Amino acid sequence: MKSPNPEPRTPNSVASGNVVWHDHHVTKAERAQIKQQKPCILWFTGLSGSGKSTIANAVEAALLEQKKHTYLLDGDNIRMGLNKGLTFSDEDRIENIRRIGEVSKLFVDAGLIVLTAFISPFQKDRDMVRQLVEEGEFIEVFVDTPLEVCEQRDPKGLYKKARKGEIPNFTGIDSPYEAPDTPEIHIKNDKISIEDAVLQVINYLKKKNYLDA
Repeated sequence: MKSPNPEPRTPNSVASGNVVWHDHHVTKAERAQIKQQKPCILWFTGLSGSGKSTIANAVEAALLEQKKHTYLLDGDNIRMGLNKGLTFSDEDRIENIRRIGEVSKLFVDAGLIVLTAFISPFQKDRDMVRQLVEEGEFIEVFVDTPLEVCEQRDPKGLYKKARKGEIPNFTGIDSPYEAPDTPEIHIKNDKISIEDAVLQVINYLKKKNYLDA
């Protein structure tokens, strides 16, 4: 039987007030308490080839060993599903990060430690995600690797294609990357081992009591 007053399905439903946020009976604090951790977003940012995904994967593995509840969102994987169809134009890059921010916020609400590995080249977009969550729940991790080192690594062959003009709007070549000014964690990843990079992140989490809530 159809509802006598069906909710209108229009693009402006939220703006017009027809969609209302529903609070849950179970709170974020309660979800985090049973996991014995403080939920947060570990936002790994850096150039393509900087080592973001490698370090994020290794950090998640280290957290698993400590029986922490995590989820890793990777740039390529997300573009195969949730953000399928988005291009690499500045406009679509912004939308890409906006969607990731909203998903990350939901994972934090679930009490998880969320790891994200995205170039996320624009500071205003990273700040936008920071503003989605509570103070202390967004940890910016700058994987700082010189462009020349990233080009030497070039694990996907993307820099070669970009230099040939086959990939437009490629960050670091013909599209800018805005490095964080004051990241919570700054990993200089050209002369450091994966183990040391992971330790740098884990030590920060321990010092700030994210792992002992």
